[in-house]
Amino acid sequence: MEEAGDEEGEQGLRLGGVGDGADGEEEVARGVVAPQVLELSSSSSGEEGGSWEEEESQGSVEVTRGGGGDREARVSESRDSAEVNGGEAESQSLPGCPICMNAWTADGAHRVSCIPCGHVYGRSCLERWLLQCRKKPATCPQCGRRFKLNNIINLYAPEISVPNNDLEKQVLSLREKNESLEKQNQELVQEINEHKRQIILQQNFINESSLKRKKMADQSSHGTTDADSVASLTADDGHSSPCSFVLQNEFFLDGARVMGIDASSQIILTSGRAPGIGAEHVLTKLSMSRQGLQKIHLPSDTKAIRDICILPGGHVVFASLGKKLSLLSMTTDSVVLHYDLPAPGWSCSGDQNSPNHIYAGLQNGMLLTFDIRQTVAPLHSMMGLSTHPVHTIHSVVDGGGSRKVISASSIGPCIWDVDGSRNRPDLLNGMENHGVCISLACNPPSSDLLVASFRPKVELSDDGTSQAGKSQSPTPSASGKLGCHALIRRTSNTSFARDQICRGNVSGLRMSKSAIIPCTGRSNQQHLFAYGDESLRGVRTWRLPSLQTFADLRPHRQPILDLRFAESSSTGERYLGCLSEDRLQVFRVR
Repeated sequence: MEEAGDEEGEQGLRLGGVGDGADGEEEVARGVVAPQVLELSSSSSGEEGGSWEEEESQGSVEVTRGGGGDREARVSESRDSAEVNGGEAESQSLPGCPICMNAWTADGAHRVSCIPCGHVYGRSCLERWLLQCRKKPATCPQCGRRFKLNNIINLYAPEISVPNNDLEKQVLSLREKNESLEKQNQELVQEINEHKRQIILQQNFINESSLKRKKMADQSSHGTTDADSVASLTADDGHSSPCSFVLQNEFFLDGARVMGIDASSQIILTSGRAPGIGAEHVLTKLSMSRQGLQKIHLPSDTKAIRDICILPGGHVVFASLGKKLSLLSMTTDSVVLHYDLPAPGWSCSGDQNSPNHIYAGLQNGMLLTFDIRQTVAPLHSMMGLSTHPVHTIHSVVDGGGSRKVISASSIGPCIWDVDGSRNRPDLLNGMENHGVCISLACNPPSSDLLVASFRPKVELSDDGTSQAGKSQSPTPSASGKLGCHALIRRTSNTSFARDQICRGNVSGLRMSKSAIIPCTGRSNQQHLFAYGDESLRGVRTWRLPSLQTFADLRPHRQPILDLRFAESSSTGERYLGCLSEDRLQVFRVR
């Protein structure tokens, strides 16, 4: 045992626990040098036991017996950047001995040492601790395992590294700041690109207007005029004009689809997709009284919005292809309520008599009734006459004061009892053989006058070629198809009859919106019907009930996608909104 102890002394490392004969500490003239960098941590917690190898979650302390009596002690831990050289600490702020909280040193009285349990301390602190215990076995301050003076092991390393938690915190903080700045930079780049697009659209409109003025001047010098180049009304002759349209606002948009007008608060909402591949769907909030727009970002699962309806009290309801019926607050510009639908939503409407009831028309032909005070399930679920999408909904009141819903799908307009008494709608009379119904105009809450728009059905011949419209008159324009608009009059509380029909150029693909505009006449109230004519790429209006052409409004560069009539409940101001993919026009109706 003494020879073994001498060998250990010659190797520069003394291990405790082999005997009680040695008192004090034998200093070693030469020893086995540990790796060039010794990394230490005082955060490890020891485990009571007789094993020479201890592993903790933050680091490990290992003492192994080498062959031929050699001993090696190694302490490893995560390293940051603090260094101690020449026996003196470079920074007193670094963590060190758990007893005195001072940094370890590579040599000297406070040299780095460990005890059999694996915990690391300054040697002078361990000796003082043993002295206080009056040379009796002391306990490790961290795990409580007993040790003696000859159990203290000197650890040899020319360089000591300890973790610096402050530096770790600084690195994490800088990383978070960098990520935040990168996100702000992306948002600024998107905003700059949006402003660039607006500038390009406005510049194109200015160039287009300049060309039109030049053309008008040339025509005036030659004594001719071009009706299409004049962005104004052309009323039909022989009739008193029931109303006029004055262009109040023109906004330049990008990728707009549908809209809603709040005439009382002078706010317009349009839906579309943000620029870029895979971009989210957003709402654009526009003010008719001042310039500027605001983007309202929607949840990622919303998908494309098919219909928007302005409700009383500063709320908006919209139906989307993401199987959502959502309620938006105009005050906070955020979605406050949404319902999960069994199929994609195609249309929506509020109730004319109850501010708490809303309706949704689905892609599978169903009509659902909701009460916004109940957020779990619809009040009523009604099946349609077909599985075709319900693309239009109007909440109306019949002659007896009962609540009804007038809807339209490709098979034609239908009327629903929304109180749950009947589970299926009725198809309006005389609407069976006019083609595919693509739009339905109404003047809620009245349902006395309706106008349904149709395009020809596509029929396949025996050889598989399309026979659509072979019996129809040729289309006067290469744009769209030659369809028809049918006036429908209410004849009683429960029945309707088809009246006049006129031809018009309609879209061969889209299901565009249309509108009925009430006008104040000299003797009684008159009405106009408005629809986006495909050949004009603008809005054409017809008198009701004669369906004679009244006026064409200023054309757009793209086809009209949506038309909305709105009247202010406070001021009585009336507006007609005309939306295409890149432009929104707002006319004041007088």
